[in-house]
Amino acid sequence: MTGGITEFNAFYRRHAPDVFRFALHLSGERSEAEDITSETFVRVWASTGKIEQATVRGYLFTIARNLYLQSLHRRNRDVPLKDDVHDPRPGPYARASSRSEAAAIQERMMQLPELDRAALLMRAMDGMPYEQIARTLNISVSSAKVKVHRARLALAGWR
Repeated sequence: MTGGITEFNAFYRRHAPDVFRFALHLSGERSEAEDITSETFVRVWASTGKIEQATVRGYLFTIARNLYLQSLHRRNRDVPLKDDVHDPRPGPYARASSRSEAAAIQERMMQLPELDRAALLMRAMDGMPYEQIARTLNISVSSAKVKVHRARLALAGWR
């Protein structure tokens, strides 16, 4: 729109009530009609062309209607979320607590005798049978079972 701010203010005061009523009839919601009206006049202010006074209402109503249709299109793409949908990932407190617990377990693991730690890791992490743990560590099968059991008990006390 060409002209200064004073001319635009007069233009707005003259046509805004009509645009608002039109937008209110389209949308049925006061807040949406206010948004449409405001955006209509922002578009007019930003336009570079001259507005013909004979067709000004039609021009404004066309802008308002297009804005309303765009808002309908955006709303149709929105899908309401169910109230019972929750993020399955743990929250920040649970993650911090887990990290702290993991650090404590790691520290306790390092305090275990090396043979006990190795036997526990082979059993828990790799799922090795006791016979293979015994062969790998060059100990008896019953000793492998005892070492894994004692390591688990030592770690369980730190949880």
